[in-house]
Amino acid sequence: MRVHVERRGSGPPIVFLHGLGVSSESWAAQMGALEDRFTVVAWDLLGHGKSPVPQDPDLYSRDGALEDLDEIVATLDQAPILVGHSLGGYLSLTYAATRPGKIRGMVLIATGPGFRDPEKREAWNARSKRNAHRFGVEPQVAGLNLQHDSLVMEKLAEIDVPTLGLAGTADDASYRGAAKYLERKMPNARYAEVSGGKHLMHEESHAAQIAKLISDFTETLPA
Repeated sequence: MRVHVERRGSGPPIVFLHGLGVSSESWAAQMGALEDRFTVVAWDLLGHGKSPVPQDPDLYSRDGALEDLDEIVATLDQAPILVGHSLGGYLSLTYAATRPGKIRGMVLIATGPGFRDPEKREAWNARSKRNAHRFGVEPQVAGLNLQHDSLVMEKLAEIDVPTLGLAGTADDASYRGAAKYLERKMPNARYAEVSGGKHLMHEESHAAQIAKLISDFTETLPA
């Protein structure tokens, strides 16, 4: 496995996917709160945390990250719940869209489904490349955040796994709009707003609340 993985606890598995510029440490509070009832797995995307930082930009892609996730899921004895933040949420959506039946559910924090409009995708990609240094990652690592198609947007109506979208009232309003859009377009998604939550609310003052929301959501799922 080419990426660093942390695994603790026992019980139904939950796999955490972090956003651009952070690491598996982003989920420390949730893993600590849930490891007594669940198998909790967090991993560092390539170029982040304790994972390698190769120089070849071709190694950083959405599909490459999903292949890393494939290897992690293959080590589990049952289908997991994916919990993704920002980029990690988009990767979770893409995983569900391209690998039906592989997961039990998703919790998506501050997550959008990408763009159908090619011009908006190009603008997003340009910002991602330009702002890589602001996220504390090497320029080539921004390749993980680039979008080259509208796959998720086109597949939303087919993603029928139970999904909880979370967005904070103190975060950019676009994330609340995105979560509400997912609720409308996906057959089994619902939205919950976190009062006062910022973009990294799962790391900050709302960490315990996010852990409880994840736990409560997971316990509603069929075995």
